[in-house]
Amino acid sequence: MDVRRAAAAEPGGVLDAAGRPPRGRGRLFGARRSVRLGDVDRAGRLRLDALARHLQDVATDDTIDARIGDSALSWVVRRAAVVIERWPAYLEPLTYTTFCSGTGPRWAERRTSARGDGGARLDAAVLWACIDAGSGRAAALPDGFDEVWGSTGGRTVSARLIHPPPQEPLSDRPWQVRASDLDVLGHVNNAVHWAAVEEELARLLPARLPVAAECEYRLPIELGDAVTLRTRVDGPELRTWMVSPRGVHASARVLTG
Repeated sequence: MDVRRAAAAEPGGVLDAAGRPPRGRGRLFGARRSVRLGDVDRAGRLRLDALARHLQDVATDDTIDARIGDSALSWVVRRAAVVIERWPAYLEPLTYTTFCSGTGPRWAERRTSARGDGGARLDAAVLWACIDAGSGRAAALPDGFDEVWGSTGGRTVSARLIHPPPQEPLSDRPWQVRASDLDVLGHVNNAVHWAAVEEELARLLPARLPVAAECEYRLPIELGDAVTLRTRVDGPELRTWMVSPRGVHASARVLTG
């Protein structure tokens, strides 16, 4: 499975033991978060959807703190991958460290590490696409981006998505889109897709823990979409697709241990 490699360190985005890039590679941003009651499952493990919200909040805080760009630009997740060595637990304080590890013409990859006071350890790689908030179309990176997040070492990243279409055998069930799932861009927030993954893990692999996961986002889900959650289990691997008559909206691969 490739999700381990997707979030692992690569040239230009290497993390040291503390979750930081090599010295002198540009801007680093750190934040503290605690794992709260609404973040965990029944066993007290930080859920994947809660982790996605943490990563989103840290990325937003970094962007605001950097004071770059303007209100006409927004960022949406195109691809997210995470490798978990030890899951954060209920009430565990976490230190998040994030930096830019690669760019393309209209997107940038952000690496983020989480280290917990109780021993939690995970690393994520999230590809964020820059869009015009008004039209929803792809936009060039804002002026001054490289001067602020110059930690890439010249590394370029692709925005190509590689997950295959739904593959048999599959189990299908409807997925209800709620008004509370939508964010300010008018479509379902990326964290909600991970909530669907957590549902299927609890239903189909209840005794196993995710050790690596990857989600790709193809088509925004809107409030009126009739979404079907399609799932396949192959040994320790879970695969999901969120589909509607408009096509495949998102897909995920999760390796459990």
